[in-house]
Amino acid sequence: MRIAVDAMGGDYAPKEIIEGALLARSQYGIEVLLVGDRHVISAYLLQHHPQIASQIEIVPAEGQIDMHEEPLDGLRRKPKSSIAVSMNLVKKKQADAVISAGHTGAAMAAALLRLGRLPGIDRPAIGALLPTQIPHKPVLVLDVGANIDCRPKFLEQFAMMGLLYSHYALGVAEPKLGLLNIGEEPSKGNDLAVRVHQSLYDHPNISFAGNAEGRDVMKGEFDVIVCDGFVGNVLLKFAEGLGQVLIKVLRDELTTDWRAMLGAWLLKPNLKRIKARLDADEYGGALLLGVAGICVISHGSSNAQSIANGIRVAKDAVDNNVLERIRTQIEAKTSVPAVDVPQE
Repeated sequence: MRIAVDAMGGDYAPKEIIEGALLARSQYGIEVLLVGDRHVISAYLLQHHPQIASQIEIVPAEGQIDMHEEPLDGLRRKPKSSIAVSMNLVKKKQADAVISAGHTGAAMAAALLRLGRLPGIDRPAIGALLPTQIPHKPVLVLDVGANIDCRPKFLEQFAMMGLLYSHYALGVAEPKLGLLNIGEEPSKGNDLAVRVHQSLYDHPNISFAGNAEGRDVMKGEFDVIVCDGFVGNVLLKFAEGLGQVLIKVLRDELTTDWRAMLGAWLLKPNLKRIKARLDADEYGGALLLGVAGICVISHGSSNAQSIANGIRVAKDAVDNNVLERIRTQIEAKTSVPAVDVPQE
């Protein structure tokens, strides 16, 4: 398997991106293609990893799309940027997937321009995994930022793709779908929420479990939750911030005096597991569902471990043939994995 890695995208590029790619290479036995400034990447590899530098393929690119740039304008002005070249590798089947921690809008625009949408999909969605109170049972939330304004049919398509991804990539036998809303009743919410609730309820190929309130997201009661990109992005950033706050509070309280420090020492293995369950880096990135290629978008502040985990997300999607399964089932309009949930 060959994964194209945008080595120049991200707050800590290229160091953390390269380190993450090499970590994934050793952990998962895959080939990584480092895309970016050949001289910068080569110099880093020779300085920090001379023993394997000659084994790593570097694909040259010219510049990157900066965060302040408008995505389409940036891609037009920089057709050989690292994200554009990375997408081209997937388009030409020289790579099985791409991962980038750079400009999210540019990554999405490049994916649409280079790879195109899957038939039957009007808008792609970014699907992010969030931790829940149930160990090893994350919830997939989509969209978390690709589409600020949505129509009901967009959320129907998000639901279809999310259920298929949850079933085939995450191994959930009968994924449970929820619509993020401000109440359980079908009449609750804004016009979009009310209309989507009815369309999901009536959809012949979707078994809909009803509305999911904000407090339900991390309970683990739902496997997939759909919403528009504005609400989803707010939810994602809040969840990330909450995890960081909880970890900091634990650190502060466990270093107040010698008793607390002794307790922290005794609980060290447990605290590491708590951090792993709350840390957004454990999931590494979000899959851009709906484009004709496997594309993972990681946090701009991703460290090496987060990049490696993002590459794992891409690898799992390729291994489980998620792209073709979504393409086939949406084109055929066949049923997605269903769960029988009584409706009120």
